[in-house]
Parts: sequence; C-alpha cells; structure tokens
Amino acid sequence: MKASSYLIPTTKDDPQDAVVASHKLMLRAGLVRKSAAGLYSYLPLGLRILKKIESIVREEMDDAGALEFQLPILTPAEIWKESGRWDKMGKEMFRLRDRHDVENCLGPTHEESFCTLVKPMVRSYKDLPINVYQIHTKFRDEIRPRFGVIRSREFTMKDAYSFHLDEESLDKTYQKMRLTYRRIFARLGLSTIPVQADSGNMGGSASEEFMVVSPIGEETLTICGSCGYSGNIEKTPVIAASILPALAGDIEEIIETPGKKTIQEVASFLSVPESTTLKAVAMSYDGKYVLIFLTGDRELNENKLKNFLGANELRPMGQTELTKFELTAGFIGPGFKENNELLVLVDALVNWDAGYVAGANEFDKHKKGVKLSKYFLAAKVQSIDLAQAREGDLCPNCSSPLQAEKGIEVGHIFKLGQKYSKAFDVSVLNDKGKATLTTMGCYGIGVNRCMATVIEQCNDEKGIFWPISIAPFEICLVSIAKSVEDNARIAEVYEGLKEAKYDILWDDRDLGPGFKFKDSELIGFPIRLTMGKGFLEKKEITILNRKTMEEKTIVYNALSDLTQEIDKIRTELKQSISESLVALN
Repeated sequence: MKASSYLIPTTKDDPQDAVVASHKLMLRAGLVRKSAAGLYSYLPLGLRILKKIESIVREEMDDAGALEFQLPILTPAEIWKESGRWDKMGKEMFRLRDRHDVENCLGPTHEESFCTLVKPMVRSYKDLPINVYQIHTKFRDEIRPRFGVIRSREFTMKDAYSFHLDEESLDKTYQKMRLTYRRIFARLGLSTIPVQADSGNMGGSASEEFMVVSPIGEETLTICGSCGYSGNIEKTPVIAASILPALAGDIEEIIETPGKKTIQEVASFLSVPESTTLKAVAMSYDGKYVLIFLTGDRELNENKLKNFLGANELRPMGQTELTKFELTAGFIGPGFKENNELLVLVDALVNWDAGYVAGANEFDKHKKGVKLSKYFLAAKVQSIDLAQAREGDLCPNCSSPLQAEKGIEVGHIFKLGQKYSKAFDVSVLNDKGKATLTTMGCYGIGVNRCMATVIEQCNDEKGIFWPISIAPFEICLVSIAKSVEDNARIAEVYEGLKEAKYDILWDDRDLGPGFKFKDSELIGFPIRLTMGKGFLEKKEITILNRKTMEEKTIVYNALSDLTQEIDKIRTELKQSISESLVALN
C-alpha cells in the first residue's frame, strides 16, 4: 500500500477532551474520529488493527471448537421479558419502539437471543456440548462515556455461549475458554491477570475477569503476592488484619456534636479513630428498604449488598423516605424507632459487644459507648460481609496482606448455570430419554477495548509501538527522493517486499523526511525502513526497531540482504509473544 493513495490524518496536538494515552493517540494517529459522545468512526489504519484483533480472536475460538454465528443487533423485548432482564438491565439498555409500536432494544449482550436460536437445534445429549459465538456490535447507554473506546456506547465484542448436559461438561469448556483467553491476550501482546469477579446481572455460580494492570483502570484488583490470589475488589471477601475493640467502657452517653454529620467530622471532633465509629447507610431497593451498619472506616460494597438482597436497583433513601422511618440524616444510630418495613443488616467486621460512637437519632447529637448487642437480637439482624475490601486486608486463601492495583477489564467468563436455559426451557433428552435442562457458560471479550488497552501498555513520548501481531502494517518504508528515476529504484525494493508477502506501507508522500519519521513513530509501525540519499548513492538502508528505537544500516545488494534483517527484527518482536504462549502450554 502506498501512503500517497491512503488516508493518514495525523495531528500534532492532543485533543482537548482526551485525558488518557490511548484516547489521545488513537485520535492523533488517525485511527479513529469521534462522532458523538461515546461513538467513534474507525479510519482505515484503525480498522486494520481492529480486524487483526478480530482475526486472532476468531482463530483461537475456532481452534477451541467454537462455532461462529452472527445475530441481529436489534432484539425483541419479549425475550428479555421472558428472561426477567427487561427491567433488571436498567437505563444502560437502549430501548426503542418500531412503527408497529413493538418494543425492542439494541443488544448489550446476547444470552436471550442465542438461547432462542439454539433451543430448537439441540434435542439430544448427543448434540452437546456446543459452544457458539459471534464478533459483533453491542450497545450500552453509558451515563458517562469516557476514555475513548475503553468506555463507549457502541462497541465490538466477541460473545460466546456454551450449552452442556451437566456441570462437569461446563467446567471442561470453562477451563478451555480460560486457556483460550490467555492465548488470545498473549497473542495481542497483553499481560492479563484472571481475577475472581462478581457476576452482576449475568448471574451464575462462577465468574472471572481478565484484567490488565493500568493506572487508568476503572476496576480495583486485590492481589496476593504470596499465593497468587487475585480478585475484583467488588467480589473480594473482607478479612481484616484485626477487628479493633472499639471504645472501652460500658457507659453509654449522649454527646452534643453541632453540625457534625460525616464520619470524618465526628471522629475529628471527638478525637477518636474512624474505626471506632458506626456508619449507618440507608438504602432503597426495588421498592423496599434496608439500613446497614458498618465501622466508620469502611465503605459499603453495593455489589455484595445487591447480591445478598437479590436486588435489581439500589439507591440511597431520599428525605421523604428517611422521614417515613423517622431517621435523622447524618445522625442515624441504633435505637431508632423500628419498623417491619425496614430491614437492618450489620457488617461482619462490627464487634457487637464493643462500644462505638454512633448517631443518637437526634439532630446534632451522637452517642458514645453504643453496643449493638444492647439494641438488636442476632437472630433478627443478620451480620454479613458487606464492606469493600482494601489494601492490607488479609488474603482469603493464605491470610497474607493483599495489595491493590487498578485494572482494565478486557475479557470476562461466566458459569451461567441454568438461569437462561430454565427461562427459555432449553432442554435435551439424556441417555435415558428424559428431558434435561442444559447448563450454560458465557465468554466475552471487548475487541475495541483490547485495542485501546494495548496502546495504554505500548506507548512512549513519540507515540505508539504496536505488537507486531496487530500493527496496522508491520513495515513502514520511508522514501526520501525527488526524481522519477530515484523513486523508481525505491519502488523496485517495495515491490520486491510486497511480492515476498511482507505487510508493508510505502510512505511515498511529497512531504519532508521529519514529518514522515514523526508519523511513523506516532502511528507505531514496528519496523521502519529509510531509503534516501544513502541508498541512492551507496545502497544503504536504515532499519529502525520502533519498540527499542535501535537503528541499523545495511548495504543492499539483493532483496535477501534486506529480508534477512527484517526477519531478525520480526523474530525478536514475536519472541515475547511466543514465550507467553509456551508458558501457557
């Protein structure tokens, strides 16, 4: 491909609305252009990268025995209502009505669609297991699209769904997909960590996210350096290094705390640690109400609470609801007027027999020496793990201190169990002729997100340095020549490399060498060949390894002289990927 007949709209300056490296560089390198908030058009170079990522995903999925389909993006509301997720998916789902006033949505995921498609195709246990997938467009009405394609409203995703006769069969495919995902990410040049995760709206018995450690990650990982445990902070059980005894003494007294509502304000005012205070969180869920008590130094993990309650929507109580239960915002504590409509839960880290500072249920007043055992019966008020894990908590496997890292999720696998097969009665006849519900697995990869995440890992002050496996072109030939004759000599080399099946872009544009060099480094072609005065006078070609920025000049006597050097660099650039794949095997 010649750059003179290509479109390479690079820019020098960072876009004003881009804050992370991948977003800035995708725009500056001419890979994408913003259409609207959370919507991006892929330009030729960006699309080549995206298609190479898709190709790797497809190859590995096919090798794992999965079968590729393509389903409609527009899905009927009736199948979502049948599964019970039409309301549960919330405002993130794009919903619309057609001219016949029939409700539809733009699919954010395709469990329902694949179940209705596969159901009449599998009738016997002999038809199982089966693993079906697609690489297709998804939609999610993000409230705050950000970080370019890392969190967009329209995105490309590989989603797969497996159907099995029993849990043993599901586990075999789950483990195969786990390895397949590690292979895919290794081939993309991504170093991932599988972490235990919350299944959320997907449901199911097991779930793992594939995370790439990054300071811009929106997820927090808890990692144990001793045993290798890794989990999403939303899933990690809290095992504190120690449960503090709170305040000594059995005397409960009311203390004036004028204007002090927050834990930080109260603890500072009374000169006590935040861990010796009680935090009360009043929430509404699906038309019901719950009050949670935690130690003041901890945050509520809403995912744990939603899972325990089986809730779809969770939000803080409004003032009208607080008034209904006679709760005083900022001063809620044990001893409030109990109501059968209000469920009370206590975090497992709270010591029921220790004295805490808590709200006195009166404006501008708190109590000191409050013991939960005085106010609640353990038989009526459940004590469960509801706190957010944090760095320094103990590993649930080996009790070593956990470390915290930010991470970007690039893939997710689930054991769905029979949630969807039951909703759609996806059953087969077993070997005894009895109808048996299938058991399902689900496996997703964010294709666009992988592209952006690679950039987050592979960039420097000059731009991007792509892993050679997904680079838009492996080689960029920069020519510096003016006459027709000189260009003809360079063209001979270019045509020779093309015939030899090298993935090459010839930058033959009528631009200065500095501009071309900067473009090649910004876009991130793994190998750059420079052919100018040195080549025209002394047959010298300069070869640059973009990742290391190391240059080497060779004398060109035959095409094999050049291909030999190119192949050396290609082998070096592929070496780390090969080593990762060998380690997985």
